[in-house]
Amino acid sequence: MTLIKSISGIRGTIGGNPGSALTPVDIVKFTAAYAATLPRRKPAPNGERYKIVVGKDARMSGDMVEQLVVGTLIGCGIDVVKCGFASTPTTEMAVLFARADGGIILTASHNPRQWNALKLLNDKGEFLTAAEGQAVLDLAEAEDFNFAEVDRLGTIEEEDFTDRHLDAVLALPAVDVEAIKAARFTVVVDAVNSVGGIIMPRLLKRLGVKCIGLNCNPTGDFAHNPEPLPANLVDLCETVKKEKADLGVSVDPDVDRLAFICENGEPFVEEYTLVSVADYLCERARKEGKPIATVSNLSSTRALRDVTEKHGGKYYAAAVGEVNVTTKMHEVGALIGGEGNGGVIYPAIHAGRDAMVGVALFLSNLAHKGLKVSELKKTYPQYFIAKNKIQLSDTALIDKILDELKRIYAQENINDIDGVKINFEADKTWVHLRKSNTEPIIRIYSEASTMEAAEALGNKVIAVAEKIIKG
Repeated sequence: MTLIKSISGIRGTIGGNPGSALTPVDIVKFTAAYAATLPRRKPAPNGERYKIVVGKDARMSGDMVEQLVVGTLIGCGIDVVKCGFASTPTTEMAVLFARADGGIILTASHNPRQWNALKLLNDKGEFLTAAEGQAVLDLAEAEDFNFAEVDRLGTIEEEDFTDRHLDAVLALPAVDVEAIKAARFTVVVDAVNSVGGIIMPRLLKRLGVKCIGLNCNPTGDFAHNPEPLPANLVDLCETVKKEKADLGVSVDPDVDRLAFICENGEPFVEEYTLVSVADYLCERARKEGKPIATVSNLSSTRALRDVTEKHGGKYYAAAVGEVNVTTKMHEVGALIGGEGNGGVIYPAIHAGRDAMVGVALFLSNLAHKGLKVSELKKTYPQYFIAKNKIQLSDTALIDKILDELKRIYAQENINDIDGVKINFEADKTWVHLRKSNTEPIIRIYSEASTMEAAEALGNKVIAVAEKIIKG
């Protein structure tokens, strides 16, 4: 595995040789490059030093990476606000709370414990744009940066922003704290032994919810594969049933992804986290006569489009990647947005995926509806997504395949902002093909009203692609 450098940050395994892992040298180099690009994004205020927020999840390498990042920033003459253990959305909001000029989040998100990463933020607490991220990568490659003289070294202060983050969540008008308290919910939380075990129980306590913790000790020794997929949540499903809980909640190590488990132990399905929250917010906006726009990436379920249009709103698609979704959301003034991986982005609080916001809004909706979680799920359009890929020996074939598929399906509704998405409007199905940024493969997602139909659609397009490969 080579070091992954993209708009999602600089990511790799800890321990290994340069180029095949995220080494201490890499950490210093990319941090220094980030510091060196600060003046391009924002002039220093009145010649003062820049201020950068640093937060981390609980993975085992966190202390080591934090010391290198903080030391490098200080060496670049930058003041640092250390958040310690903090969710990704907490660190994003800390940039605003601290009036900082940017932030660095130390997390490899849903990757296993041997991984870590640097996720880079601007002064709004949002991820760098593709162009800004590329500038950091280019500068790191050139190693074209300077360090501060001894009398201009930066300083360190420490602050825990967790409660300020929760204050902001509970202050949202759409979060009905009293209705949630009156419902007397019981919720099981699986925080995979990371920072979700700190913030999520605090949130639920303030909402008057009985919280049963599962893997909530932030040791970084992940109890299972940390990606919140059904295959990794068997214990959570069983505990929800055993405890007769109303809901199960799974978060990834940095608490920006969110998946629910129904009261009967069945997955709510990660794709429907955003759908359910969006339906609740769109209904509120419609009743208040406010404009409605939603955004998700091209590989996300059509159900978001359906519920948006049901309320008279407009749905927009974005390229895959959180920064692409938030950019589109800013462009269209979206009410809500996110990705099919359980990420909820609610600009009323901040433009980043936030599991705490997702839980508070979901429980508000559940309290108002008076339904069990499994009953709530049945009220939404039911779709299933099949995920496949084609391995290629020659990456030059990727563009050829995509171009030929656009020609073959020219009569359908095609979106090519990120690979090729073919929308078959007659039966509300779609297939999305896009090249991987890290491997010589084409990812193929297809959606239909049954899993069998979704798989058949994906296989049909794969067969066409294979004919193109053979010439």
